Amino acid sequence: MPLKRVVIVPGNGAGDVVHCNWYGWAHKQINKIPGLSSHLKNMPDPVTARESIWLPFMENDLLCDEETVIIGHSSGAAAAMRYGETHKVFGIILVGAYTSDLGDENERESGYFSRPWEWEKIRANVKHIVQFGSTDDPFLPWEEQQEVADGLKAELHKYTDRGHFQNTHFPELINAVQKLTKAE
Repeated sequence: MPLKRVVIVPGNGAGDVVHCNWYGWAHKQINKIPGLSSHLKNMPDPVTARESIWLPFMENDLLCDEETVIIGHSSGAAAAMRYGETHKVFGIILVGAYTSDLGDENERESGYFSRPWEWEKIRANVKHIVQFGSTDDPFLPWEEQQEVADGLKAELHKYTDRGHFQNTHFPELINAVQKLTKAE
């Protein structure tokens, strides 16, 4: 199935997602790409980002399916990976992905980190996996980002100066989406 939709799943605590980080900018840029539609909505349970709430929202409201690329940032990356364990999607683009609750109570309550990651199931369900990470991320140890890349055999874009990718523009992300429009 061809790529038709891009869904942006933000990190937790994003508030009004259109005005947070690069989300609104990327949404507009993706909607300019012929044949693609971008979807960006405020998430329910935006602070704790519970898996039990976000994954059904991704399926039923954001309509993530085999013609969709999910762009997940931070908690959104954890959601995209868990979604890929049980759902077929065209691709996932992970930005600031990690593997543990980082010793944080709120992250623990989200539910994403209560069991091992099923890398093989994700790879079987997701045709294309791209990852953006930065060694200077103030929240995520590089080792966890590398663990995601290794587990998923992701196309890794490694930076040393992007922090947690909280800037307002992200042209490399748009390039990655454009590249996926040509993929099968």
